[in-house]
Amino acid sequence: MLAYVTGAGGFVGGWLTRHLAEMGDGVVAIDSEVDVTKADAVRSSVTTTGPDVVYHLAGLAHVGRSWNDPQTTFTVNALGTMNVLEAAAACARPPRVLLVSSAEVYGATGPEPVTEEAPLRPVTPYAASKVAAEYLGLQAFIGRGLPVIRVRPFNHVGPGQSPDFVVPALARRIAEAERRGGGDVAVGNLEAERDFTDVRDVVRGYRLLALEAEAGEAYNVASGEATRVGDLAEMLASQARAPVRLVRDEALVRPVDVPVFVGDASRLVKATRWAPAIPLHETLADVLGYWRSALA
Repeated sequence: MLAYVTGAGGFVGGWLTRHLAEMGDGVVAIDSEVDVTKADAVRSSVTTTGPDVVYHLAGLAHVGRSWNDPQTTFTVNALGTMNVLEAAAACARPPRVLLVSSAEVYGATGPEPVTEEAPLRPVTPYAASKVAAEYLGLQAFIGRGLPVIRVRPFNHVGPGQSPDFVVPALARRIAEAERRGGGDVAVGNLEAERDFTDVRDVVRGYRLLALEAEAGEAYNVASGEATRVGDLAEMLASQARAPVRLVRDEALVRPVDVPVFVGDASRLVKATRWAPAIPLHETLADVLGYWRSALA
């Protein structure tokens, strides 16, 4: 199977291309060399490759920064997706397209696990751009018959993730404290509960969906379990090689934070028999190890 991966140079894209290669797939990895907002370049690249499946990961992923530049966020995430879809449809043999969206499209939810039937209520410009991208994918499926699969990942973590996100941010601060011989580690809101899945399990789910999912459908990728951020911070702190103390820093506390956000991945499991294989404590150890090496 020949795979075309946009955003291959990113955190998830790097892990996905590695997994695809390990599974014996041919991989055309696209990052900065093809700007997804440039329709002609995308069309030429995709149609020349003639892939069996397109994994569309390219986009702007930082939720907070989308408030500062919503226009660019929408251009890259929505218009970029349209260009990829148009390019796929122009292929002599149109490929399956795995369109990676985000669980952020659901907006504020209750404490129960969120299913794909939940309404889409985007709160941020980032989430709105992902809703638009999804509906472009749905339109391409309904109107043109392009086999598009929409994927809504919840929080995913692993080695190499930017410290803009909670787990690598905590791990980096702990690794920095270790180098000082211990001390205080700043933390934000510890009461929020989130659904964390190892990125290596996530990309395995992506490939299974590309092979087995029903075109036109949306699929959550989630562990189905909520973990309190405070418990996660304590797990990381317990692995420190020097004494550390978690200290609340008001500057790290978001003005509004959904108390509980957890996904229901039953549809994914039914379609592919996927299940998370890497326990959270192992993921945290790997992330902490990554930051120890990065700071050495």
